Amino acid sequence: MTDLTALFTDLVRLETRLYNALDSRLKAEHELPLGQFEFLRYLASRDTARVFDLAHEMAITVGATSKAVDRLEAAGRIRRTANPSDRRSSLVELTAEGRRALESATPTVEAELQTWVGSVLPAPVLEQLATHLSMLRQRAEIDPRTDRAGT
Repeated sequence: MTDLTALFTDLVRLETRLYNALDSRLKAEHELPLGQFEFLRYLASRDTARVFDLAHEMAITVGATSKAVDRLEAAGRIRRTANPSDRRSSLVELTAEGRRALESATPTVEAELQTWVGSVLPAPVLEQLATHLSMLRQRAEIDPRTDRAGT
């Protein structure tokens, strides 16, 4: 029987080490922290998003998300506009500079992930892992105990 506590420890340690490796390389080569890369990537997949939407997607607090949005806006990579549907919130969108930063950094992230994950696992195992992690993530995302955006 699988030791779920040991599995959890492996997942957390892998995530931490992989995050640190990607973050270090992105900062060194693109002056773009991994967290900001993730924000840009999310925004590139839609026209606009509210800060709350970003917080929910990243599983962090609205306060932490607002600070990250402030930094990205100061760097000229995103812009905020008034939300016509809700005066209490604003909409965030990528700028041309944000798209350039994302396009430049994406091959670096993909190369690093290939080194750490893609080159280690055979394609069928990687496909299974992706499927199973997606299932686990979906389960976690429907549980209100895992949503930090509202805190």
